[in-house]
Amino acid sequence: MSNSAYTPFGPARHPGGKPEAKPGYRVLVHKKFRNRWAEVVDRVGLQQAQQFWDHVAATPGQKSPIASITILKGKAGLPMADGWSRTHHYEISGAGRIDYQYHNEYAAGAVGDPHRVVAIMTISFGSH
Repeated sequence: MSNSAYTPFGPARHPGGKPEAKPGYRVLVHKKFRNRWAEVVDRVGLQQAQQFWDHVAATPGQKSPIASITILKGKAGLPMADGWSRTHHYEISGAGRIDYQYHNEYAAGAVGDPHRVVAIMTISFGSH
């Protein structure tokens, strides 16, 4: 990964190519789940993968009109650091779930400029 400011996260590219609208949030995926991110389209379909990415890139803290999103409770839902949201559990399909957190003013290091970031924490392709 070229940008060490996000370690252990790297870019989660928009499924199917460049998004139609400029994203409001940088979408990142944890390195342990990079391979699963690459499988998302094959597992749930292009439309659902794009709907997830478009949602988290624009409005990660809001309800989705398409998918079920639950904010996790207990230790599983704790923010990874100050400024991060609790963990959101997005049901991308009947057999797919993606957990993410977002930060509205993430600044990488002492000299980084603040920007909006979504971090995909886990991707699961199984039943609960």
